[in-house]
Amino acid sequence: MASDEKTETDAADDTAKASASPSGAPGAKASGKKKKKPKSQAEVQAELRAVGKGDDRPPVDLKKIYLRVFGIAVVVWIVAFIVPGKIGLVVAAVLSVAAAGGLVWLDKWVKKQTALGNLLRGADTAEGRKEALARLDTDFKKGDTSAVIAKAQLQMQEDPRAALATLESVKLDKELGPVAGQVRALRATIHLTLGETQEARSLADALDLGKQQEPKTRVMFAAVAAEAWARTGLGKKAVDTLELFNPEAPEMGEMRAQLWRARAFAYAATNDTKGIARALKKLAEINPHLLGMFVGQKKVHPLLEREAKQIVMKMGIVPRKMVRQRM
Repeated sequence: MASDEKTETDAADDTAKASASPSGAPGAKASGKKKKKPKSQAEVQAELRAVGKGDDRPPVDLKKIYLRVFGIAVVVWIVAFIVPGKIGLVVAAVLSVAAAGGLVWLDKWVKKQTALGNLLRGADTAEGRKEALARLDTDFKKGDTSAVIAKAQLQMQEDPRAALATLESVKLDKELGPVAGQVRALRATIHLTLGETQEARSLADALDLGKQQEPKTRVMFAAVAAEAWARTGLGKKAVDTLELFNPEAPEMGEMRAQLWRARAFAYAATNDTKGIARALKKLAEINPHLLGMFVGQKKVHPLLEREAKQIVMKMGIVPRKMVRQRM
């Protein structure tokens, strides 16, 4: 019975130690570099739910934009001096003032997005998230959509329902298309996590995948929409959408896990057992704990749950529910 009481994390540690040796047997000498300790289930789920967090790069390259605007302004003023009369000069002046105002707004927007990104990256602990949430309430205007999205991303890691309520406060019909799309995608992600597939489907259907210019956003939208479609009866549509993206491409980064997760659901919806096995194997390579999302969860396809259960049992990572049942 004592062996049955081993926790999921302990089992993962044992698996990591065994896999470090050529034979896979405990006690064998390790070859090559020592493997890192797998992340806990909570850490993995937090990574999956942190959709839309920024990286270290700024949202846009301001230097390039400034140079282009300056170049256009020079051309406009040259033309204005060439054209007879004052009309050209007036038009050039109006365009210059408008451009200056636009650049000031853009500069403030970029600084805000950078600040929000830094805030999210620093909130990797419960205490850090608490501090970040407090700063979001004090450092940003009430109703600032970017701050609302950041707040929801933090809440998702501990209280998905609270995050959902936060996102539902955003009036989508009054937001720009890309912003409204990001809110819909985040809401759909939470509904999928909670097993509320129909609610996720209604949001996914409203996502305009073809108009997303930013690659990372386009991939994220596709993964969320495809999973929602797969789990509500549109398996072929989900597979066709996901096959437009290569999860193993270097530029996918943290989206790799989300794409394989969506593929697992899509292959299950089309009864593709080989596809299911391939997707789960890829997820296990990223982190074995990722397979826990398919075991004992709401509205998971039987083929998918069975295959995931077999893999985690073979790897020695036994979910706590299964341990209690055996005891």
